[in-house]
Amino acid sequence: MIRSIIAFTLLMVIALLSIWGGMNYQLLVKKPVVHEETVFEVKKGQGLDSVIANLQAQQIPINRFWFKLFAYKRKIDRHLKAGEYVFAKGASSTDILNLFAKGKTRQYSITFPEGWSFKQIFNAIKDNPNLQHTLTDVELKDVMAHVGSDKTHPEGLFFPDTYFFEKNTTDLELLKIAHDKMQRVLAEEWQNRDQQIPLQSPYQALILASIVEKETAAVEERKQIAGVFTRRLIKGMLLQTDPTVIYGMGDDYHGDIKHKDLREPTPYNTYVIEGLPPTPIAMPGKEAINAALHPEDGEALFFVSRGNGHHAFSATLAEHEKYVDKYQK
Repeated sequence: MIRSIIAFTLLMVIALLSIWGGMNYQLLVKKPVVHEETVFEVKKGQGLDSVIANLQAQQIPINRFWFKLFAYKRKIDRHLKAGEYVFAKGASSTDILNLFAKGKTRQYSITFPEGWSFKQIFNAIKDNPNLQHTLTDVELKDVMAHVGSDKTHPEGLFFPDTYFFEKNTTDLELLKIAHDKMQRVLAEEWQNRDQQIPLQSPYQALILASIVEKETAAVEERKQIAGVFTRRLIKGMLLQTDPTVIYGMGDDYHGDIKHKDLREPTPYNTYVIEGLPPTPIAMPGKEAINAALHPEDGEALFFVSRGNGHHAFSATLAEHEKYVDKYQK
């Protein structure tokens, strides 16, 4: 009789526990604990107990026991990803656990437009409050070493694009992503290049592409302009391209180029130096790289801006001077 009573009592306790557990589980699954959209940050190295304490501190009334139990069951405690999580209004504890399990953190974005200089990239990164800044006192050559490049000058080596990142991603991590993407794009384009071009390396292609990028925003003209520069390189003519002169002037450029500037022997003054400048002068996009590696055939050796975003091309100096008189003077 005593054994029967004990057995019955145990069964009742188990049944009650099951009912209690089921009720709490349903509350975990269905009961809203987020009353308005909330951004919640999990910091690097933060443990589950600390995260639970912070949730409760932000007035998110989770049940500590059940939340922790199911977090352990789903191994969230071992793979808790740092970052910002966005809890929707009306989210339950299960919804929060699902976000943690998927590591679905809030994403921020930053855009590097085609034709930007590294200085502009660097300033945009410094001004972004969602990045962790580590580069303030780092020299440019150190930046390149950190992203795994054998180059010392950063110009042109970062791909122009929109990049998405999590809160507190470091500036170096972001730059490495942009650098690695440029290397992939450049390698692919170089592999499929026109074999007749007078370029000896992918880096030379990047230099020419940066000039093409700065010379025109008209996509349909890029291969024409690349063709002009390619023929000039083959013939041993000076490139005579203003964007390189402007780049060489640096902070001395104030919106116009004077005649004396065209005679100034900087490493980037292609009115003076032969061939390509020593480095790119901006970040070229994929289309400009493709144009540099697939220049358009033709006879044009000159071009001049029409003042409407397009250019007039000519094969002779006499014809070119007529276009200069018409569109520039």
